[in-house]
Amino acid sequence: MSRSKRKTPIIGVAGDSEKEDKQLYNRRYRQAFKQHLATKFENDAWPHLHEYSNPWGMAKDGKSWFDSRDYPKRMRK
Repeated sequence: MSRSKRKTPIIGVAGDSEKEDKQLYNRRYRQAFKQHLATKFENDAWPHLHEYSNPWGMAKDGKSWFDSRDYPKRMRK
């Protein structure tokens, strides 16, 4: 894949990846979900993912468009 290129000129702002944050939040959610199944009845409300995660607190600050003619190196994957 040495010649693969981005098709859309969008790149993350101020951070590389949110992988670690997503793993941490999903571990918390799965643990809460398992505890809910073990202690609650089926008719109770399920825990919501945003109770255990904060999208605004993750490493990356969103995405933005850029001009591919000005930054051709950013078009590489």
